[in-house]
Amino acid sequence: MGKTLAEKIIAAHTNDASEVSAGDLVTVNTDVVLANDITAPIAIESFAAMGVGEVYNPDRIMLVPSHFAPNKDIQSAEQTRTLSLFAEDQALTNRFQVGRSGIEHVVLPERGLVLPGELVVGGDSHTCTYGALGALATGMGSTDIAFAMATGTTWLKVPETMKFVYHGERQPYVYGKDLILRTIGEISVDGALYRAMEFTGPAIEALLMSDRLTVTNMVIEAGGKCGFVPFDDVTRAYVDARATRPYTPYFADEDASYVSVHEFDLSEMEPQIACPYSPDNVHSISQVKPEKVDQVFIGSCTNGRFEDLAIVADILQKTGREFDPNVRVIIIPGSQAVYLDILREGWLELFTLAGAAVSTSTCGPCLGGHMGVLAADEVCVSTSNRNFRGRMGHRDARVFLSNPAVAAASAILGRLAHPDEL
Repeated sequence: MGKTLAEKIIAAHTNDASEVSAGDLVTVNTDVVLANDITAPIAIESFAAMGVGEVYNPDRIMLVPSHFAPNKDIQSAEQTRTLSLFAEDQALTNRFQVGRSGIEHVVLPERGLVLPGELVVGGDSHTCTYGALGALATGMGSTDIAFAMATGTTWLKVPETMKFVYHGERQPYVYGKDLILRTIGEISVDGALYRAMEFTGPAIEALLMSDRLTVTNMVIEAGGKCGFVPFDDVTRAYVDARATRPYTPYFADEDASYVSVHEFDLSEMEPQIACPYSPDNVHSISQVKPEKVDQVFIGSCTNGRFEDLAIVADILQKTGREFDPNVRVIIIPGSQAVYLDILREGWLELFTLAGAAVSTSTCGPCLGGHMGVLAADEVCVSTSNRNFRGRMGHRDARVFLSNPAVAAASAILGRLAHPDEL
């Protein structure tokens, strides 16, 4: 019987490179270990308690302040200081700082620090994002991250794999965000619990890398352990322009065993909306009441890349419209590089004149951290990945998840809206 992508990559990262199968418990070598300003301080404390002294490889440890950065209070300042001191003490090769980096899951791919075929563990649930590059990437707790920083190893149960096949030509204003929302709506938030998700088919092959990163970013919202878009020419073009070291892509065997196969026809699919209070409460936009919104947030590790903001800029330029003055519109580029790109394009001025607050790169509002926290009963349209009660502020606020085009149209019209209405 053939092997899945997850089985291939895990096997390649065992010391004897022997075959593995779903359900096996194995020790694996890691290529990259990452954490952020929330999870790294706990990992650093656990690392110190181990008494090992030095990290296993200073080139492969990535500590990125992004959740409460720029520091929102004294506690967050102490957390980011912990990261900086540890990075200096351990002589980590890659340093990340406000004004020079951004959101971890945007920064690492754009800098070529995560590559196809690699095994990545991160102290953040959205580490699964890197599956768009053909890497096996998964989130772990901070004590597990401490062990990985010290030894370069971790243990895994080899996951079963679910296959998702997408056919048909996407309609206007349908993007990777809509594909993953539709998928989560179909299987539920625990439909892929501790399973790998392989995203395949002609419609996936036609996606830009930014859309692929959006799809794998939300694997965890389906309960998945990791997710993959198979390596192809799109991956190669993106990676080869950025790679900082050699890499080896892996491919699933044609006769690989999947626990289930799910097929989707996108030819008539509309933009999708995840309604409160769950990422699997998904409906086509025509089925959602066009209610008034108080805030629109465009950004996050899900949809804060240059191509996402290009969608917003295109809508503003084509329509000549401004954002509704009664709506707080917050646009946050996913990295400093994205910020510079939109500055060069003139979109910083475009967004500002349209009535948006454009911020330095941060996770910020996505987790209710700062720079966009919601009050009771407020309604927000967000391009982020979660809309559970209290996720972006008050537990009685309501968050609708959408793609950037729907978010921009809603910001212009002051209510949930399809871009065609403009």
